[in-house]
Amino acid sequence: MNNFFIILFHTYISKLKTKSFIVTTMLTAAIMVGLTNMPRIIDFFNEGEENKKVAVIDESGQLFAPLQEQVKGVNKEITLARFEGSVTEAAEQVEDGKFTAILQVELSEGNLPAGTYKAMSMADTALAADLQTGLQQLKSVMASSQLNLTEAQLSQLYEPVAFEKEALEKEAKTEEELNQARGLVYVLLFVIYFSVIMYANMIAMEVATEKSSRVMEILISSVSPIKQMFAKILGIGLLSLTQLAVFLLAGYFSVKQNLASMEGGFFEFFGFGEVPLGTIIYSVVFFILGYFLYATLAAFLGSLVSRIEDVQQMITPMTLLVVAGFMIAMFGLNQPEAPFVTVTSFIPFFTPMLMFLRVGMLNIPLWETALSFAILIGTIIFLAIFGARVYRGGVLMYGKSNSFKDIKRALQLTKKQ
Repeated sequence: MNNFFIILFHTYISKLKTKSFIVTTMLTAAIMVGLTNMPRIIDFFNEGEENKKVAVIDESGQLFAPLQEQVKGVNKEITLARFEGSVTEAAEQVEDGKFTAILQVELSEGNLPAGTYKAMSMADTALAADLQTGLQQLKSVMASSQLNLTEAQLSQLYEPVAFEKEALEKEAKTEEELNQARGLVYVLLFVIYFSVIMYANMIAMEVATEKSSRVMEILISSVSPIKQMFAKILGIGLLSLTQLAVFLLAGYFSVKQNLASMEGGFFEFFGFGEVPLGTIIYSVVFFILGYFLYATLAAFLGSLVSRIEDVQQMITPMTLLVVAGFMIAMFGLNQPEAPFVTVTSFIPFFTPMLMFLRVGMLNIPLWETALSFAILIGTIIFLAIFGARVYRGGVLMYGKSNSFKDIKRALQLTKKQ
Protein backbone atom coordinates (compact mmCIF):
# COMPACT_ATOMS: atom_id res chain seq x y z
CA MET A 1 0.00 0.00 0.00
CA ASN A 2 2.97 2.30 0.62
CA ASN A 3 4.01 1.90 -3.02
CA PHE A 4 0.51 2.96 -4.09
CA PHE A 5 0.75 6.25 -2.20
CA ILE A 6 4.31 6.80 -3.39
CA ILE A 7 3.14 6.64 -7.03
CA LEU A 8 0.06 8.72 -6.23
CA PHE A 9 1.96 11.59 -4.64
CA HIS A 10 4.81 11.34 -7.14
CA THR A 11 2.31 11.76 -9.98
CA TYR A 12 0.62 14.66 -8.17
CA ILE A 13 3.78 16.55 -7.17
CA SER A 14 5.63 16.01 -10.45
CA LYS A 15 2.70 17.39 -12.45
CA LEU A 16 2.16 20.18 -9.94
CA LYS A 17 5.72 21.45 -10.46
CA THR A 18 5.64 21.47 -14.27
CA LYS A 19 5.87 24.86 -15.96
CA SER A 20 2.91 24.08 -18.22
CA PHE A 21 0.64 23.43 -15.23
CA ILE A 22 1.78 26.56 -13.37
CA VAL A 23 1.47 28.80 -16.45
CA THR A 24 -1.94 27.37 -17.41
CA THR A 25 -3.28 27.78 -13.87
CA MET A 26 -2.02 31.34 -13.51
CA LEU A 27 -3.21 32.34 -16.99
CA THR A 28 -6.70 30.88 -16.47
CA ALA A 29 -7.00 32.52 -13.04
CA ALA A 30 -5.92 35.85 -14.58
CA ILE A 31 -8.59 35.46 -17.29
CA MET A 32 -11.24 34.81 -14.63
CA VAL A 33 -10.16 37.91 -12.71
CA GLY A 34 -10.22 39.88 -15.96
CA LEU A 35 -13.76 38.73 -16.77
CA THR A 36 -15.08 39.70 -13.36
CA ASN A 37 -13.38 43.11 -13.72
CA MET A 38 -14.68 43.60 -17.27
CA PRO A 39 -16.95 46.57 -16.40
CA ARG A 40 -13.96 48.43 -14.91
CA ILE A 41 -11.75 47.53 -17.87
CA ILE A 42 -14.35 48.77 -20.37
CA ASP A 43 -14.82 52.01 -18.41
CA PHE A 44 -11.05 52.50 -18.30
CA PHE A 45 -10.65 52.27 -22.07
CA ASN A 46 -13.81 54.30 -22.73
CA GLU A 47 -12.70 57.06 -20.38
CA GLY A 48 -12.05 60.25 -22.30
CA GLU A 49 -13.44 58.82 -25.53
CA GLU A 50 -15.43 61.38 -27.45
CA ASN A 51 -19.01 60.74 -28.52
CA LYS A 52 -19.57 59.53 -32.05
CA LYS A 53 -20.20 62.57 -34.22
CA VAL A 54 -22.27 62.12 -37.36
CA ALA A 55 -22.57 64.71 -40.13
CA VAL A 56 -26.20 64.97 -41.24
CA ILE A 57 -26.97 66.33 -44.71
CA ASP A 58 -30.68 67.22 -44.63
CA GLU A 59 -31.78 67.66 -48.22
CA SER A 60 -35.38 68.29 -47.14
CA GLY A 61 -34.52 71.01 -44.64
CA GLN A 62 -37.05 69.74 -42.07
CA LEU A 63 -35.86 66.34 -40.85
CA PHE A 64 -32.76 67.21 -38.83
CA ALA A 65 -34.42 68.48 -35.63
CA PRO A 66 -36.96 65.63 -35.20
CA LEU A 67 -34.31 63.07 -36.19
CA GLN A 68 -31.92 64.45 -33.57
CA GLU A 69 -34.59 64.02 -30.93
CA GLN A 70 -35.29 60.41 -31.93
CA VAL A 71 -31.60 59.42 -32.09
CA LYS A 72 -30.98 60.95 -28.65
CA GLY A 73 -33.62 58.59 -27.26
CA VAL A 74 -31.93 55.61 -28.92
CA ASN A 75 -28.31 56.36 -27.96
CA LYS A 76 -27.14 59.42 -26.03
CA GLU A 77 -23.54 58.80 -27.10
CA ILE A 78 -24.34 59.76 -30.72
CA THR A 79 -24.07 63.45 -31.62
CA LEU A 80 -25.73 64.66 -34.81
CA ALA A 81 -24.33 67.79 -36.48
CA ARG A 82 -26.04 69.55 -39.38
CA PHE A 83 -23.68 69.78 -42.36
CA GLU A 84 -24.39 72.44 -44.98
CA GLY A 85 -21.74 71.41 -47.52
CA SER A 86 -21.71 68.68 -50.15
CA VAL A 87 -21.26 64.96 -49.62
CA THR A 88 -17.71 65.19 -51.00
CA GLU A 89 -16.79 67.86 -48.46
CA ALA A 90 -18.33 65.80 -45.65
CA ALA A 91 -16.39 62.71 -46.80
CA GLU A 92 -13.14 64.67 -46.59
CA GLN A 93 -13.91 65.64 -43.00
CA VAL A 94 -14.68 61.99 -42.17
CA GLU A 95 -11.26 61.07 -43.56
CA ASP A 96 -9.69 63.80 -41.39
CA GLY A 97 -11.41 62.36 -38.31
CA LYS A 98 -13.74 65.30 -37.63
CA PHE A 99 -16.81 63.10 -38.16
CA THR A 100 -17.38 59.38 -37.67
CA ALA A 101 -19.89 58.97 -40.49
CA ILE A 102 -22.27 60.76 -42.85
CA LEU A 103 -26.06 60.44 -42.90
CA GLN A 104 -27.99 61.81 -45.88
CA VAL A 105 -31.70 62.19 -45.18
CA GLU A 106 -34.46 63.15 -47.61
CA LEU A 107 -38.19 62.78 -48.13
CA SER A 108 -39.31 59.92 -50.34
CA GLU A 109 -42.23 59.98 -52.79
CA GLY A 110 -44.64 59.16 -49.95
CA ASN A 111 -43.33 62.21 -48.04
CA LEU A 112 -41.61 59.92 -45.55
CA PRO A 113 -37.95 60.03 -44.45
CA ALA A 114 -35.26 57.95 -46.15
CA GLY A 115 -31.55 57.87 -45.39
CA THR A 116 -28.14 56.90 -46.75
CA TYR A 117 -25.34 56.00 -44.35
CA LYS A 118 -21.71 56.47 -45.36
CA ALA A 119 -18.56 55.73 -43.36
CA MET A 120 -14.93 54.76 -43.91
CA SER A 121 -15.91 51.12 -43.31
CA MET A 122 -18.97 49.12 -42.33
CA ALA A 123 -17.24 47.62 -39.27
CA ASP A 124 -19.21 49.73 -36.76
CA THR A 125 -22.59 48.10 -37.30
CA ALA A 126 -23.93 49.40 -33.98
CA LEU A 127 -23.76 53.04 -35.10
CA ALA A 128 -25.55 52.33 -38.38
CA ALA A 129 -28.21 50.29 -36.53
CA ASP A 130 -28.86 53.09 -34.01
CA LEU A 131 -29.21 55.68 -36.78
CA GLN A 132 -31.55 53.39 -38.68
CA THR A 133 -33.65 52.86 -35.55
CA GLY A 134 -33.92 56.62 -35.00
CA LEU A 135 -34.93 57.16 -38.64
CA GLN A 136 -37.46 54.34 -38.41
CA GLN A 137 -39.07 55.90 -35.34
CA LEU A 138 -39.23 59.25 -37.10
CA LYS A 139 -40.90 57.58 -40.08
CA SER A 140 -43.52 56.02 -37.78
CA VAL A 141 -44.27 59.40 -36.19
CA MET A 142 -44.63 61.12 -39.58
CA ALA A 143 -46.75 58.29 -41.02
CA SER A 144 -49.10 58.40 -38.04
CA SER A 145 -49.53 62.17 -38.39
CA GLN A 146 -50.43 61.71 -42.06
CA LEU A 147 -53.09 59.20 -40.99
CA ASN A 148 -54.32 61.68 -38.34
CA LEU A 149 -53.63 59.29 -35.47
CA THR A 150 -53.56 60.73 -31.97
CA GLU A 151 -50.69 60.06 -29.56
CA ALA A 152 -52.93 57.69 -27.59
CA GLN A 153 -53.79 55.74 -30.74
CA LEU A 154 -50.13 55.64 -31.75
CA SER A 155 -48.98 54.34 -28.36
CA GLN A 156 -51.76 51.76 -28.43
CA LEU A 157 -50.66 50.67 -31.91
CA TYR A 158 -47.06 50.05 -30.84
CA GLU A 159 -47.83 48.69 -27.39
CA PRO A 160 -46.49 45.11 -27.05
CA VAL A 161 -49.14 42.40 -27.11
CA ALA A 162 -50.08 40.96 -23.71
CA PHE A 163 -48.58 37.48 -23.70
CA GLU A 164 -48.09 35.46 -20.52
CA LYS A 165 -46.52 32.04 -20.07
CA GLU A 166 -47.76 29.61 -17.43
CA ALA A 167 -46.62 26.05 -16.81
CA LEU A 168 -49.34 23.49 -16.11
CA GLU A 169 -46.99 21.46 -13.95
CA LYS A 170 -47.12 22.77 -10.40
CA GLU A 171 -43.40 22.38 -9.65
CA ALA A 172 -42.18 23.56 -13.05
CA LYS A 173 -39.65 26.38 -13.05
CA THR A 174 -40.69 29.84 -14.13
CA GLU A 175 -39.26 31.40 -17.28
CA GLU A 176 -36.95 33.62 -15.20
CA GLU A 177 -35.68 30.64 -13.18
CA LEU A 178 -35.21 28.66 -16.40
CA ASN A 179 -33.16 31.44 -18.00
CA GLN A 180 -30.94 31.71 -14.93
CA ALA A 181 -30.51 27.94 -14.79
CA ARG A 182 -29.68 27.87 -18.51
CA GLY A 183 -26.85 30.38 -18.09
CA LEU A 184 -25.42 28.63 -15.04
CA VAL A 185 -25.61 25.18 -16.63
CA TYR A 186 -23.99 26.59 -19.78
CA VAL A 187 -20.94 27.77 -17.84
CA LEU A 188 -20.65 24.61 -15.74
CA LEU A 189 -20.96 22.42 -18.86
CA PHE A 190 -17.88 24.14 -20.26
CA VAL A 191 -16.03 23.47 -16.98
CA ILE A 192 -16.93 19.76 -17.07
CA TYR A 193 -16.14 19.48 -20.80
CA PHE A 194 -12.68 21.06 -20.74
CA SER A 195 -11.71 19.46 -17.41
CA VAL A 196 -12.58 15.93 -18.50
CA ILE A 197 -10.68 16.29 -21.79
CA MET A 198 -7.63 17.94 -20.24
CA TYR A 199 -7.13 15.64 -17.26
CA ALA A 200 -7.97 12.42 -19.12
CA ASN A 201 -5.41 13.31 -21.78
CA MET A 202 -2.91 14.03 -19.01
CA ILE A 203 -3.32 10.50 -17.61
CA ALA A 204 -2.85 8.88 -21.04
CA MET A 205 0.27 10.99 -21.66
CA GLU A 206 1.67 10.09 -18.22
CA VAL A 207 1.38 6.35 -18.88
CA ALA A 208 2.78 6.63 -22.41
CA THR A 209 5.71 8.75 -21.21
CA GLU A 210 6.75 6.15 -18.63
CA LYS A 211 6.51 3.37 -21.20
CA SER A 212 8.57 5.28 -23.76
CA SER A 213 11.33 5.80 -21.17
CA ARG A 214 11.18 2.11 -20.08
CA VAL A 215 10.51 3.20 -16.48
CA MET A 216 7.49 0.90 -16.56
CA GLU A 217 9.73 -2.18 -16.61
CA ILE A 218 11.17 -1.13 -13.25
CA LEU A 219 7.81 -0.17 -11.76
CA ILE A 220 5.99 -3.41 -12.55
CA SER A 221 8.68 -5.38 -10.72
CA SER A 222 7.76 -3.67 -7.44
CA VAL A 223 4.16 -2.45 -7.88
CA SER A 224 1.29 -4.22 -9.57
CA PRO A 225 -0.03 -2.52 -12.74
CA ILE A 226 -3.50 -2.21 -11.20
CA LYS A 227 -2.11 -0.16 -8.30
CA GLN A 228 -0.16 1.93 -10.78
CA MET A 229 -3.26 2.73 -12.83
CA PHE A 230 -5.44 3.79 -9.90
CA ALA A 231 -2.57 5.68 -8.26
CA LYS A 232 -2.15 7.74 -11.44
CA ILE A 233 -5.89 8.32 -11.76
CA LEU A 234 -6.15 9.57 -8.18
CA GLY A 235 -2.93 11.57 -8.51
CA ILE A 236 -4.22 13.46 -11.54
CA GLY A 237 -7.58 13.74 -9.74
CA LEU A 238 -5.90 15.54 -6.84
CA LEU A 239 -4.15 17.76 -9.37
CA SER A 240 -7.47 18.67 -10.99
CA LEU A 241 -9.02 19.49 -7.61
CA THR A 242 -6.01 21.68 -6.77
CA GLN A 243 -6.32 23.58 -10.02
CA LEU A 244 -10.09 24.00 -9.69
CA ALA A 245 -9.64 25.20 -6.10
CA VAL A 246 -7.28 27.93 -7.36
CA PHE A 247 -9.84 28.94 -10.00
CA LEU A 248 -12.69 29.01 -7.48
CA LEU A 249 -10.71 31.08 -4.97
CA ALA A 250 -9.60 33.56 -7.65
CA GLY A 251 -13.14 33.82 -9.00
CA TYR A 252 -14.71 34.12 -5.54
CA PHE A 253 -12.50 36.96 -4.27
CA SER A 254 -12.67 38.78 -7.60
CA VAL A 255 -16.47 38.55 -7.71
CA LYS A 256 -16.70 39.64 -4.07
CA GLN A 257 -14.69 42.79 -4.81
CA ASN A 258 -16.71 43.65 -7.91
CA LEU A 259 -20.15 42.54 -6.73
CA ALA A 260 -21.60 46.06 -6.80
CA SER A 261 -20.59 46.69 -10.43
CA MET A 262 -21.75 43.22 -11.55
CA GLU A 263 -25.38 43.51 -10.51
CA GLY A 264 -27.66 42.80 -13.45
CA GLY A 265 -26.45 42.37 -17.01
CA PHE A 266 -24.07 39.49 -17.77
CA PHE A 267 -23.74 38.49 -14.11
CA GLU A 268 -27.48 38.19 -13.55
CA PHE A 269 -28.17 36.62 -16.95
CA PHE A 270 -25.85 33.69 -16.25
CA GLY A 271 -27.57 33.01 -12.95
CA PHE A 272 -24.69 33.87 -10.62
CA GLY A 273 -26.82 36.19 -8.50
CA GLU A 274 -28.56 33.32 -6.73
CA VAL A 275 -26.75 30.03 -7.33
CA PRO A 276 -28.89 27.05 -6.14
CA LEU A 277 -26.94 24.84 -3.76
CA GLY A 278 -28.41 21.71 -5.35
CA THR A 279 -27.06 22.69 -8.79
CA ILE A 280 -23.56 23.17 -7.36
CA ILE A 281 -23.68 19.79 -5.60
CA TYR A 282 -24.85 18.02 -8.76
CA SER A 283 -22.13 19.73 -10.80
CA VAL A 284 -19.43 18.50 -8.38
CA VAL A 285 -20.82 14.95 -8.29
CA PHE A 286 -21.18 14.67 -12.07
CA PHE A 287 -17.73 16.20 -12.55
CA ILE A 288 -16.10 13.62 -10.26
CA LEU A 289 -17.99 10.69 -11.82
CA GLY A 290 -17.27 11.95 -15.34
CA TYR A 291 -13.61 12.31 -14.47
CA PHE A 292 -13.29 8.73 -13.16
CA LEU A 293 -15.18 7.39 -16.17
CA TYR A 294 -12.92 8.99 -18.77
CA ALA A 295 -9.77 8.77 -16.64
CA THR A 296 -10.10 4.98 -16.39
CA LEU A 297 -10.71 4.80 -20.13
CA ALA A 298 -7.71 7.04 -20.86
CA ALA A 299 -5.39 5.08 -18.56
CA PHE A 300 -5.77 1.75 -20.30
CA LEU A 301 -5.79 3.36 -23.76
CA GLY A 302 -2.52 5.09 -22.87
CA SER A 303 -1.05 1.76 -21.79
CA LEU A 304 -1.53 0.38 -25.33
CA VAL A 305 0.90 2.81 -26.96
CA SER A 306 4.68 2.84 -26.69
CA ARG A 307 5.32 6.28 -28.15
CA ILE A 308 3.99 9.62 -27.01
CA GLU A 309 3.22 10.47 -30.66
CA ASP A 310 0.58 7.70 -30.77
CA VAL A 311 -1.36 8.89 -27.70
CA GLN A 312 -3.61 11.38 -29.48
CA GLN A 313 -4.50 8.87 -32.17
CA MET A 314 -5.41 6.26 -29.58
CA ILE A 315 -7.58 8.51 -27.42
CA THR A 316 -9.30 10.30 -30.33
CA PRO A 317 -12.47 8.11 -30.08
CA MET A 318 -12.69 8.96 -26.37
CA THR A 319 -12.31 12.66 -27.14
CA LEU A 320 -15.05 12.42 -29.79
CA LEU A 321 -17.39 10.91 -27.17
CA VAL A 322 -16.83 13.93 -24.92
CA VAL A 323 -17.35 16.32 -27.85
CA ALA A 324 -20.54 14.51 -28.89
CA GLY A 325 -21.93 14.75 -25.36
CA PHE A 326 -21.08 18.45 -25.22
CA MET A 327 -22.74 19.16 -28.59
CA ILE A 328 -25.91 17.35 -27.52
CA ALA A 329 -25.86 19.37 -24.28
CA MET A 330 -25.61 22.63 -26.28
CA PHE A 331 -28.67 21.55 -28.28
CA GLY A 332 -30.45 20.55 -25.07
CA LEU A 333 -30.01 24.00 -23.49
CA ASN A 334 -32.92 25.25 -25.63
CA GLN A 335 -34.89 22.00 -25.58
CA PRO A 336 -34.04 20.15 -22.36
CA GLU A 337 -37.25 18.11 -22.54
CA ALA A 338 -36.53 16.75 -26.04
CA PRO A 339 -36.82 12.91 -26.15
CA PHE A 340 -33.38 12.70 -27.78
CA VAL A 341 -31.79 14.51 -24.84
CA THR A 342 -33.73 12.38 -22.33
CA VAL A 343 -32.65 9.08 -23.88
CA THR A 344 -28.99 10.02 -24.37
CA SER A 345 -28.76 11.30 -20.78
CA PHE A 346 -28.85 7.65 -19.64
CA ILE A 347 -25.91 6.68 -21.89
CA PRO A 348 -23.02 6.63 -19.38
CA PHE A 349 -20.51 8.45 -21.61
CA PHE A 350 -22.98 11.33 -22.01
CA THR A 351 -24.55 11.24 -18.52
CA PRO A 352 -22.12 13.63 -16.75
CA MET A 353 -23.15 16.50 -19.04
CA LEU A 354 -26.68 15.63 -20.21
CA MET A 355 -28.16 14.44 -16.91
CA PHE A 356 -26.59 17.45 -15.19
CA LEU A 357 -28.25 19.62 -17.85
CA ARG A 358 -31.65 18.06 -17.15
CA VAL A 359 -31.26 18.21 -13.37
CA GLY A 360 -30.21 21.87 -13.54
CA MET A 361 -33.04 23.01 -15.82
CA LEU A 362 -35.93 20.64 -15.12
CA ASN A 363 -37.70 19.11 -12.16
CA ILE A 364 -37.13 15.48 -13.10
CA PRO A 365 -38.21 12.52 -10.93
CA LEU A 366 -35.70 11.37 -8.33
CA TRP A 367 -35.67 7.84 -9.75
CA GLU A 368 -34.24 9.13 -13.06
CA THR A 369 -31.34 10.78 -11.29
CA ALA A 370 -30.76 7.69 -9.14
CA LEU A 371 -30.90 5.43 -12.22
CA SER A 372 -28.36 7.61 -14.06
CA PHE A 373 -26.05 7.48 -11.04
CA ALA A 374 -26.38 3.68 -10.86
CA ILE A 375 -25.65 3.24 -14.59
CA LEU A 376 -22.71 5.65 -14.45
CA ILE A 377 -21.16 4.08 -11.34
CA GLY A 378 -21.71 0.58 -12.76
CA THR A 379 -19.96 1.59 -15.99
CA ILE A 380 -17.04 3.05 -14.03
CA ILE A 381 -16.68 -0.20 -12.05
CA PHE A 382 -16.81 -2.26 -15.26
CA LEU A 383 -14.24 -0.04 -16.97
CA ALA A 384 -12.05 -0.17 -13.86
CA ILE A 385 -12.04 -4.00 -13.84
CA PHE A 386 -11.70 -4.39 -17.60
CA GLY A 387 -9.29 -1.46 -17.85
CA ALA A 388 -7.09 -2.88 -15.09
CA ARG A 389 -6.77 -6.17 -17.02
CA VAL A 390 -5.92 -4.32 -20.26
CA TYR A 391 -3.53 -2.03 -18.39
CA ARG A 392 -1.77 -4.98 -16.77
CA GLY A 393 -0.91 -6.48 -20.16
CA GLY A 394 -0.68 -3.20 -22.06
CA VAL A 395 2.22 -1.83 -20.04
CA LEU A 396 4.30 -4.82 -21.18
CA MET A 397 3.61 -4.20 -24.88
CA TYR A 398 6.17 -2.32 -26.96
CA GLY A 399 6.50 -1.64 -30.63
CA LYS A 400 4.15 -0.05 -33.13
CA SER A 401 0.59 0.43 -31.94
CA ASN A 402 -2.18 -1.23 -33.97
CA SER A 403 -4.99 0.77 -32.43
CA PHE A 404 -7.72 -1.25 -30.68
CA LYS A 405 -6.41 -4.60 -31.92
CA ASP A 406 -3.83 -4.28 -29.16
CA ILE A 407 -6.55 -4.70 -26.51
CA LYS A 408 -6.77 -8.40 -27.40
CA ARG A 409 -2.99 -8.76 -27.16
CA ALA A 410 -2.98 -6.97 -23.80
CA LEU A 411 -5.63 -9.35 -22.41
CA GLN A 412 -3.66 -12.36 -23.63
CA LEU A 413 -0.52 -11.06 -21.90
CA THR A 414 -2.52 -10.60 -18.70
CA LYS A 415 -3.58 -14.27 -18.73
CA LYS A 416 0.04 -15.39 -19.07
CA GLN A 417 1.15 -13.48 -15.97
